[in-house]
Amino acid sequence: MAATDFLTDAQIRAQSKTPPAKEFKLSDGGGMYLLLTPTGLCSWRMKYRFAGKERKMTFGEYPALSLHEARKKRSAARELLAVGTDPMEQRREDVQQARIDASNSFEVVARAWWEHWKSARTTHHADYVLRRLEADVFPKLGTRPIVSIKAPDIVAMAKTIQERGALDIAKRMIQHCGQIYRYAIAHGYAEVNPAADIKPAEVLKTRREKNHARVDRTELPELMRRIDGYRGGNLTRFAMKLLACTFVRTSELIEAPWSEINWADQEWRIPAERMKMRVPHIVPLSKQAIIMLRSLQTLTGDQRLMFPGTRDPSKPMSNNTILKALEIMGYQYRMTGHGFRGVASTALHEMGFEHDHIELQLAHVEKDDVSASYNWAEYLEPRRKMMQHWSDYLDEIVASENVVPLRRVA
Repeated sequence: MAATDFLTDAQIRAQSKTPPAKEFKLSDGGGMYLLLTPTGLCSWRMKYRFAGKERKMTFGEYPALSLHEARKKRSAARELLAVGTDPMEQRREDVQQARIDASNSFEVVARAWWEHWKSARTTHHADYVLRRLEADVFPKLGTRPIVSIKAPDIVAMAKTIQERGALDIAKRMIQHCGQIYRYAIAHGYAEVNPAADIKPAEVLKTRREKNHARVDRTELPELMRRIDGYRGGNLTRFAMKLLACTFVRTSELIEAPWSEINWADQEWRIPAERMKMRVPHIVPLSKQAIIMLRSLQTLTGDQRLMFPGTRDPSKPMSNNTILKALEIMGYQYRMTGHGFRGVASTALHEMGFEHDHIELQLAHVEKDDVSASYNWAEYLEPRRKMMQHWSDYLDEIVASENVVPLRRVA
């Protein structure tokens, strides 16, 4: 086609100022032309042949669709024709897919997941999670087709939360995104979970904390056997075993009065004034913990404190007593009383227990989190099952000659 057949912006503007008496075409080559009508409507169209039949395709109206943009649409259509695809049929499929994607947006699927997920949660916590999704996740990802979201999109969302100082919320939203995608895959809305390989510690900042030495989980069986065989004071051995079993903070254990033990409900209720975050805390007591406490009661049951000091029974056992015992057993600089918390947290996550249940049992409460005043009995039943599972696991690894595999939660 000769160069004189191609249009210019000036030519189009001049021709479109006055509507023609009858329909008039301005050809731009390659089958595309601008159709001018007596009503003043100007539209870009393309004539082509497919499967032996002539077809006409409309691109859009001028001037809303410029000459440059119309030519891009023509090039795309001709590329489809070159590979044997009807551009009009492809456009219909694209429109249909867009409608499907809109109905399967991240927010739509996330709300369906939440409706399913909330049944096993308290109303308070379920509503809180939905509020966090609405405030932090949906504004970034909600309108996007769920299949279009990639791992960097989820990381960017989490980093936005992190920037306001809510690190724990950022981590939890990554976790919830993973749960939403697992639901989406199970119901045919997606095929890939972009959150699966995101490790919060590798993409988010870490809070500067004192480093509490702890052994690796694979070393836990040998440590527990050495505690069982510890020949120092009985109180010290009980203290280490209860730290392993309950994974409370060392100060929460050694300063505990007997009055905090609720034998009837098999719970240890620690008041707010003794907790780091000043929030009351419940420790569900496993069968093994109850047996240990009953045995300990024969030693110190007539005292106010469960672990009274040797020189002054009105004061608690020293934290250094536990550290010294660990040093004697060969764990100097490798394990502390606080280290049992880290080992338990890692293992329970690997066992498949809910992150929120573990965090509540560890008494981790984000200071800027609106749930800082959480109901201290929240998730008590699943936490009770988790604590029994953990005590059973400790028994298994002590009895076995080899490292017992982590049993997944049922």
